[in-house]
Amino acid sequence: MTKIDLKKEMKQVYSPSAKEVSVVEVPLMSYLMIDGEGNPNTSQEYMDSIEALYAVSYALKFLSIKGANPTDYVVMPLEGLWWADNMAEFSLENKDTWKWTSMIVQPSFVTEAMVSQALEQVEKKKGLTALSRMRFEKYDEGPSAQIMHIGPYTAETPTICKLHKFIEDNGYSSRGKHHEIYLSDPRKAAPEKLKTIIRQPIK
Repeated sequence: MTKIDLKKEMKQVYSPSAKEVSVVEVPLMSYLMIDGEGNPNTSQEYMDSIEALYAVSYALKFLSIKGANPTDYVVMPLEGLWWADNMAEFSLENKDTWKWTSMIVQPSFVTEAMVSQALEQVEKKKGLTALSRMRFEKYDEGPSAQIMHIGPYTAETPTICKLHKFIEDNGYSSRGKHHEIYLSDPRKAAPEKLKTIIRQPIK
């Protein structure tokens, strides 16, 4: 049984340069999503959302392996959309006003029925509080500018500024929500080696 790795199949989307900003067309994809608000460093709601997303994502992987057409795949990394009601208040210095959507992309063959089955299994085994807030939804991000940030999350500001300067200098304007993709596991990687894609939809 071959193992699908969407990161490798969509390198243009998941392997940006750490030196230069690039423009990519992000395709329509299906995600497990949970919304919330507050500082991700201190919010139990945020931690609960991550636990639930991974639990259901792995349950879906095992359902796929055991299905009528057995398919194995790599569970995709955690992603986050970040914003504030007043974007003037959206800064790395004050995260208490942040709103967020935590999400993990799913392969195209994952169905609503599979998600319902996975949710039921995880509910029986773990009874996680965030499961009731999870949804399975398509997200069409479209044209976006992005760059790889290497280092701790707290040191993202220069990378974000470089991204937004590129957008302005090249005649684009920002739209949608600030998007981060966490390619590294912070429990295993040293802070200075963490890889995070910083993405901003543009028009």
